[in-house]
Order: sequence, then structure tokens, then C-alpha cells
Amino acid sequence: MSGWRRGGLPLQALLASHALSRTGNVVTVFAVPFAILGAGGSALEVGLAAAATTAPVVIGGTFGGAIIDRIGHVRSAALADVISGATLALIPLLAGADALPFPALIALVFLGGLFDSPGETARRVLLPPLSERAGLPIERSIGFLDGTSRLFSLLGAPLAGILVAALGPYPALYVTAAAFVASAILTATLVRLPATAVPASSAQSYWRDLRDGFRFVTRDPLLVRIVGLVLLTNALDAARSGTLMPLYAAEELGGAAPLGIIVGAFGAAALAGTVGFGFVAHRLPRRVPFALCFAVAGAFALAPALGFQVPGMVATAVVCGLAAGAINPILGAAQFERIPTELRGRVLGLVTAGAWAGMPLGSLLGGVGAELIGVRASFAVIGVVYVGATLTPLFDRGWRLMERGTA
Repeated sequence: MSGWRRGGLPLQALLASHALSRTGNVVTVFAVPFAILGAGGSALEVGLAAAATTAPVVIGGTFGGAIIDRIGHVRSAALADVISGATLALIPLLAGADALPFPALIALVFLGGLFDSPGETARRVLLPPLSERAGLPIERSIGFLDGTSRLFSLLGAPLAGILVAALGPYPALYVTAAAFVASAILTATLVRLPATAVPASSAQSYWRDLRDGFRFVTRDPLLVRIVGLVLLTNALDAARSGTLMPLYAAEELGGAAPLGIIVGAFGAAALAGTVGFGFVAHRLPRRVPFALCFAVAGAFALAPALGFQVPGMVATAVVCGLAAGAINPILGAAQFERIPTELRGRVLGLVTAGAWAGMPLGSLLGGVGAELIGVRASFAVIGVVYVGATLTPLFDRGWRLMERGTA
């Protein structure tokens, strides 16, 4: 812990900037669906907007990882936040001028999300050297990084719900721009790598760098399994949280404020689970806790399927959130062990892109499902598929590569 006090300022700054960036994303995810519904939009339009927030992550993850390896991870993280904040600030500005038709809103949401993935990948790649400098196990640092996301879901989701309810969805988006700018300033001024940890610039062409990343991902049996499973679960999560939950909140729970409380409860529990598990993860096996906790987290979709109201939704969110907290410290540590340092930006970018590839379709299908079979029936389908898929690591021997010493 003394190492954390002596050399931990850059890591602390990275965690703080990540939290601010994620806050901007939370406000956007809340504000945009309610802006569409407030203007008389349909469930399908909500699904289209949710897809527009996730589709650019796939593009940015695919092509941005090789770029951040070339221009530097600190610089990439700061630039990504500046561009995202400036783009999303145009949404309330144009809305105030009565110059924001639905296609323009979709275009701005898309552009705002295009730089999220490279920025987050850059921050994640910075973790191992900053963790070593601070004297922390990588599992614990991953727990802290994901814990900051959870914390600002806890704080940001209720705040977003209150802002949307009190001011309206478009004014709430000014918070997004402010959070992104603050994140960029923190990163640019306080995050510094040790001289020995600064990667050398690539002498290859951009396209060859990109090809090397693709080759590594497709030839690693564990990474292929991780991408496949998380692709499916992220698609289901996108349908659940980006499309169906705002619809369920509007129809059954009373609007944005109760939804903010529920998401905040999930975030609080996941924060406790992430940080707590980060302290013990380096002493435990990985595969079995990963599968069981993933399945419990996915069972959250069954609560609205059963018609739970706010108290039941909050209780379910706490249980499922605690389980969700164990997932990313395990995944992150296993990936860092397998990916060479010089490939981390492009490989993690490609893994992120692959894992998010199903989210635009998931968001859209959430809207289609709500129109065709209803919101509660759609939640039931999601819950059953999610739990079944996340238990597969218990039976597939290839997932044993997740354990330590197999890289």
C-alpha cells in the first residue's frame, strides 16, 4: 500500500478521468431515449437511437486500436474525450435552435460514440504499467477501473434521471460535454507513464499493424471464446438496458426517476462487487466464479419479465449487481496475461469491437420485440438466453485457458 501512496498519482488520475468519461456516457444513455419519447417518438426510434450509440464502438474499436498504439495511449485518451464532448454538445445547442430533426440526432449520437472505444481502450492499456508503478496486482487495478465506472453509474444514473425529469433531456446533455472535457484535462495533465513503459513507435504501416492485431485475436482460443460470449451478452444487454428498460420505466414504473434509482442500485452493488472481488481475485480460480457470477448477473432481465415494481427491481438489481462485479477483473487479467505489450492497444480494441458488434442489432431488436411480443415477453426471452449462454464455460474445456499459468 505504501507503493500506492508513493507512485499511485498517475493511476488515481486515470481512474478519475475514466469515471468522468463514463459519467458523460451515462447521461447520454438516459437523456436520448427520453428526448425521443418526449417528442412523440416510437419504440422503434428509441431502438434506432440506442443502436446509434453502440454501432460506432465497433468501428472505433476495430480501427482505433492500431491508431492509439501509434500516437500514444495518454494522448489518445485525452483527444477522444475532447472530440466526444464537443460533438455531443451540439445536440442541445441544435435542439435549442429548433434545428435537430431525428436523422441529425442519430448522426450526432453516432459521431459522439465513435471515439468512446479508442479512449477507453487507451485508458485500459495504461493500467498494467501504472499498476506496477503503484505496487498493485493487476486484478485489483482492473477492479478499481471498473469500480469507477460502477461508482459513476451509481451517482450518474440517479443524477441523469433527476436532470431529465427536472430540466428535460436536451439540457441534461450539457453535463455530458462538461464531464468529457474534465476527463481530458485530468488525463493530459496528470497521467504520466514511466519512461521504461513508453512503447516504441511502430515502423510498420497502419494496415500491417491492424492485420497483426486481427491475426492474434483470431488465433488465440481463449480470446475467440471471450469475444463470442460477450458479443452475445452485450447484444442482450443493449436490448435490455438501452431499449426495453426505458420503455418498461415509462409504462410500468413512472418514468425516468425510478429508472435512475434502479440503475443506481445495480451500479452500487456492482461497485461493491468489483472492488471487493478485486482484492481477492488474484487468490482465486477464475473459470467457475466467472461463469456463475455472469449467469446471476444476466438473471436481472427476469425481474421485469415477472412484472416487478420498483422495490422488487431494486432488490434484484442489488443481487445481480454484486455478481456482475466479479466479471471484468477476471476477464481483464486473463487478457493482459495473453496479449503482448506492443499489441495491447490494437488487440484490446479489436476484442472490444467484437464484443460490441452485436449491440446495435440488440438495441434494434429490443425495439422490434417490444412492438411484436411486448416488453415483458422480450425481457423473458433475454433472461433465458443470457443465463444459458453464460453457463457454457463450465462445460467447454477451452475456457480452462482462463486460469493462471496457461498463457
